[in-house]
Amino acid sequence: MKVSLNWLRQYLDIDLDAESIGQILTGTGLEVEGMEKVESIPGGLAGLVVGHVLECGKHPGADRLSLTRVDTGAGEPVSIVCGAPNVAAGQYVIVATVGAKLYPNEGDPFTIKKGKIRGEVSEGMICAEDEIGLGQSHDGIMVLDQEYAPGTPAATVFELEEDYVYDIGLTPNRSDATNHLGVAFDLAAALNVLHDKNVRVERPDVSAFQAGDAAPVKVTVHDATQAPRYAGLTIENLTVAPSPDWLRQRLQAIGVKSINNVVDVTNFVLHELGQPLHAFDLDKMAGGEIHVEKLPEGTKFTSLDEVERTLSADDLMICDGLHQPMCIAGVFGGLDSGVSDTTTRIFLEAAHFEAGTTRRSSMRHTLRTDAARVFEKGSDPNVTVFALKRAALLLEELAGGKVTSQLLDLYPNPVEPLKIKVRDQKIREVIGADLARTQVRGILESMDMGVSALDDETLEVAVPTNKSDVTREIDVIEEILRIYGFDNVPIPGEITTAMIVAPNPDPNYIRELTGDLLVANGFYEMMALSLDESRYYQEKGEEGQLEGVVYINNTSNVHLDIMRPGMLQSALETVAHNHNRQQQDLRLFEFGRTYHLDREKNSPYQEVNHLTLTLTGRKTAESWHGGQAKNDANFYTLKAAVEIVLKRLGVDNYRTAEVEGDDYQFGLRYHKGPMVLADFGLVHTKQLKQRQIKSDVYFADLNWDNILKVLPKKPVQVQTPSKYPSLRRDLALIVRKDVKFADIERLARKAEKKFLTAVNLFDVYENDEQLGAGKKSYAVSFQLESDSKTLSEKEVDKAMRGIEGSLTKQLSAEVRR
Repeated sequence: MKVSLNWLRQYLDIDLDAESIGQILTGTGLEVEGMEKVESIPGGLAGLVVGHVLECGKHPGADRLSLTRVDTGAGEPVSIVCGAPNVAAGQYVIVATVGAKLYPNEGDPFTIKKGKIRGEVSEGMICAEDEIGLGQSHDGIMVLDQEYAPGTPAATVFELEEDYVYDIGLTPNRSDATNHLGVAFDLAAALNVLHDKNVRVERPDVSAFQAGDAAPVKVTVHDATQAPRYAGLTIENLTVAPSPDWLRQRLQAIGVKSINNVVDVTNFVLHELGQPLHAFDLDKMAGGEIHVEKLPEGTKFTSLDEVERTLSADDLMICDGLHQPMCIAGVFGGLDSGVSDTTTRIFLEAAHFEAGTTRRSSMRHTLRTDAARVFEKGSDPNVTVFALKRAALLLEELAGGKVTSQLLDLYPNPVEPLKIKVRDQKIREVIGADLARTQVRGILESMDMGVSALDDETLEVAVPTNKSDVTREIDVIEEILRIYGFDNVPIPGEITTAMIVAPNPDPNYIRELTGDLLVANGFYEMMALSLDESRYYQEKGEEGQLEGVVYINNTSNVHLDIMRPGMLQSALETVAHNHNRQQQDLRLFEFGRTYHLDREKNSPYQEVNHLTLTLTGRKTAESWHGGQAKNDANFYTLKAAVEIVLKRLGVDNYRTAEVEGDDYQFGLRYHKGPMVLADFGLVHTKQLKQRQIKSDVYFADLNWDNILKVLPKKPVQVQTPSKYPSLRRDLALIVRKDVKFADIERLARKAEKKFLTAVNLFDVYENDEQLGAGKKSYAVSFQLESDSKTLSEKEVDKAMRGIEGSLTKQLSAEVRR
């Protein structure tokens, strides 16, 4: 949200600089994320001064040019060549001195330089109004209608306004601060409480408002729960024209485009008071009535941006007497009912709409308007009539209008200020400071809250209706703390804490340990949404909703309609996002959850924790060094990363199988019985095409819940390497083609548990003629060693006989001699 300092000064008499005010606003919880200097004329007319034309004659080398001598207040008069037909001696003009930068209405900015024009020296430029952004005329130079001292800055002559605009990160709970007046109350409270000022907020004066005698437009609200208050009046004899400078400057400073005086007044009041308004052209309102109602599903509506929209049966609409839609309530107006250059009569609406209804319509039609943002936070139902009077007075002043109708106010269930009991002791406990009751009262009253004492320990606070989120005692205390200032809360001299026994193994510690391990191995942590798009899963289920998937009603983004049932799509979306930004080499990991629906269980909604690894591109950065041809990440790069994690956590003795499902072209599964520990492999091209990914992607999905279940209860110990030599024995084994190396390693370790330390596959050979159909040869090495002695040949031979026997018996392996 943007807030103008000059606008704030309309309600507060403050003399602090912009930087200091920004710091105070941040201290109250209105965090200033940026501050920008705004000038009503680009460049602020810097370097432009009043000049007095002392002499003016024809240029000796050009009939259409004049040669002038001008007093600019800088000592000796300067020579300026001027092409304007109306320049003459004795005039007071605007001169751009050498070095001044001009911002013309058309074309790029340019800097004035000293030079020669047709052989004559020119030391400046006498300006036309379009050349310096003050108007559109280029018929000649600007001639001032009164005398000024030469050298007077042009900014002083034209009373240019310099403003500072704060970009405030407004939190969703601050319904009271969606407007300048609300921000002014916070600023005044902080100035009075913390800076010993004595300022008060001056509200706009609407005492001059007078309603007309005519009957108001007939309005029917079909559901008062969604439109609790609806007010309006008729204004006639309007003249639609450009807004005056002060109004345009106020709006343009906060990024609102000036349209015309009528529309600008509604936008001004919105940002001043936080009350959206809408002006309907009475001559375009069929039937002369208004119905606040919902229309049938699929009704067409052309909005102000000339887009035809299909309405939902849940959209609250402002309709005319024929029940034709004119406006999405609280969100956006229609093309055919708005104010145009020929409008002379309007019905001016000020209403309070239910926050949820407005937000859903705004999100459904992706119309994030300023009005919708105010309503969805919870606008003040008791400011509507005040805002209506404020706008009517401005329209009478700026557009010549006249209020001709009585003021209509449909408010069947008035909202009263909420009264909350606040205990002195609770304030001290929560804030951590011993605030005097007089100090507390001062803070609350400075924020326009009514305060009365119930007894010596309890206050009753009447919360203004613009603070829709302040509903409990703790909320009031938060308001007190905001103004008192977090920096003013004393730091305690001691810290007390409760003893908490962490489970063993501690899941948080294990997660941090694993994350640090992966970062040390070149991975970056990613965090994806837990929401996903069902269209990426449609092929895996039947028509309609997918089996076992948790659907949600997401009004913010209708495409994200399910809780993610798998982790792969999140990883692929991240890869695609990075590839589109020329980041091709990725090593990512994520701790996240998947969500499933099993209606047969007592708790049908199931959450599963995962750790995922994603690899694509090169393993290391491109370099002049050799070997880049084999530098791409591959299946074995991913396999090594998975095994690093499992080994560091002490998880071993798992079985290996081929991965199942259609997410992978090929891959492996590590499991212990039915308990899956990890699936990993090369992602299937079908999945990559959905995201338009052209590179290979390797993905590992570790079931974190299962891994935590199989963790050893004792910490992983560091083992001293044996000081005795190890011995290696190689075997050439002829086995069936369906036998995996993992089967050989598992059986070997089971057969020799005492001395066997490593098993490695170093060659695979296939030849049906030599080995037989369906056979292949594995060359496998076995490393044996002892921690306490040097192994004898006899001990090694015995161990190898046991391994050979197990492989022969279990796998029908044949040892080649």
